[in-house]
Amino acid sequence: MNSPPLNYQLLRLSALLQLEQRARAATRAELKFLIVNDTATVVSYQQAVLWQSDAAGAGSFTLSGVAVADDGGPYRIWLDQVIAAITRGADANRLHIVTARELGGVPNAEWEEWFPPQALWCPLVRGDGKLLGGMLFGRADPWGDGDQQLIETLGGGYAQCLVLADQVFRRRLGPAALRRPKVLIGIALAVLLLALLPVRESVLAPAEIAAANPAPVRSPFEGVVYALHVAPNDPVHAGQQLVSLDKTELQTKLAVTQKALDMAAEEYAGTSQEAMDDPKAKSRLAILQSKVDQQKAELAYDREMLDRADVTAPADGIAVFDDSNEWAGKPVALGERIMLVASPTDTELEIQVPASEVVTFEPGSKVAFFSNLAPDRPARGKLVFASYSSSVTAEGVLSYAFRAKLDPGEPALRLGLKGTAKIYGPRRSLILWVLRRPIAAIRKTLSL
Repeated sequence: MNSPPLNYQLLRLSALLQLEQRARAATRAELKFLIVNDTATVVSYQQAVLWQSDAAGAGSFTLSGVAVADDGGPYRIWLDQVIAAITRGADANRLHIVTARELGGVPNAEWEEWFPPQALWCPLVRGDGKLLGGMLFGRADPWGDGDQQLIETLGGGYAQCLVLADQVFRRRLGPAALRRPKVLIGIALAVLLLALLPVRESVLAPAEIAAANPAPVRSPFEGVVYALHVAPNDPVHAGQQLVSLDKTELQTKLAVTQKALDMAAEEYAGTSQEAMDDPKAKSRLAILQSKVDQQKAELAYDREMLDRADVTAPADGIAVFDDSNEWAGKPVALGERIMLVASPTDTELEIQVPASEVVTFEPGSKVAFFSNLAPDRPARGKLVFASYSSSVTAEGVLSYAFRAKLDPGEPALRLGLKGTAKIYGPRRSLILWVLRRPIAAIRKTLSL
């Protein structure tokens, strides 16, 4: 009867043979995933990294437990430094335990943050001695001789499998039929005809149903909103009270002005009595009269401002604003817009096209609006306005504003409905449409 250590060795040997068999049968993409993940069935580790060199010298990475590696992440930047330090060393083509001295300028603090303390490098070497890549394994326990021998054995098998997988991939990518001159000429002509095929320019951009001719409701003076008497989307009629501003200060000022007028009137009446016997008092009557007139004018102004504190609707329609609770107690400046009064039937489509996407669109260009509520039933319209300058939207995107009028036969869409608009432009060749961004980038780089 076999002892437990012998059984364990037989199990590891069986797992090694099965893993090599699976590696030979795996495709090019499957093989990379198998190397960093399934090697754990033979040798235990916490992290594994597969690095493959390329013609440019940069190389590609496959990480254990990750479907796609983040090329611009800090972990990838740290791995670039570690692999560069290992491959520059004298032991790049030899299986060895990675030490801090070998890494040179890579800080130990970053190693503790990104990788387990015990690291083992296994090179993947082609038959002629060229380094194809390497595997970096990390775990907390030291690497024993048995584990190193197993990984070295797997490394040789993995290197052969990678070479064969790359050869099969290149053969599938370029079959012999495509290397025939007639076939190549036919493909070139087909690509040329396809490049010259005229296609219609178009752009997709966020859009919203907005009022075509809204009547703004603005603050008549600087003050504080006391109350809103309507809710969003409530129907209103001309002259209906919509907003009340705080009247406390205005009422106090009106009372003070009224008191000043009463005092000026009393002073004028007393001086009029004295003027019958005193010529000096008579000379002051004109000044006192102008003072009384001034106080009357101020009183009339204060009463007008008090009346204007109740803001009414300028026309029939619906009240368009966000939330009543946001306005209660909010200070407002002179002329600040509080809401809009808009007709629910007089609407248009507002489109914000990012500056990086915009192309030339003439008025009258066709527009299709796909609302978020019914994207399968687009509404059709025509472009009626295009802004000449760009501005930053609420989302922080530099955009050009476009407006379109929906066709008369389209069903009415409610105000505030959002979706995506597609603007159709003139026809041009497919190659120019595809290369419009690269051409713009080249012109910007060369300052043409």
